[in-house]
Amino acid sequence: MNYYQVAAEPWGYYMSTPRTSFGGGVERVLRLAAESAVVIFSVSSCCMCHAVKSLFCGMGVSPTVHELDQDPRGKEIEMALMRLLENSSLVAAPFPVVFIGGKLIGAMDRVMASHINGTLVPLLKDAGALWL
Repeated sequence: MNYYQVAAEPWGYYMSTPRTSFGGGVERVLRLAAESAVVIFSVSSCCMCHAVKSLFCGMGVSPTVHELDQDPRGKEIEMALMRLLENSSLVAAPFPVVFIGGKLIGAMDRVMASHINGTLVPLLKDAGALWL
């Protein structure tokens, strides 16, 4: 049963979420994702997570990073992220998971695809994460 809609956009996927339909984990993820212009859910030992954090920092973006292996509620957040990713068919590998402007972009492959095709910078500008 789909409790939310996933709309394809040129840069990734936008999650349309009725907040009352989710359990606490997904609501928490969506709330955390909306608190900053760029939010990365990461695992501190993951090389792909390190690469995406380096990409954003190299662009002059200061993402909010949630290291799930260092968070007492990390497993709950991880399960919620898997529920979000599972229904949008974004990727097989779960981390990193990136939100820009509160919108689910996806994992490393979606971020890199957006960077390569030129849609990442406008997304970051629209979210207020990049000014130049």
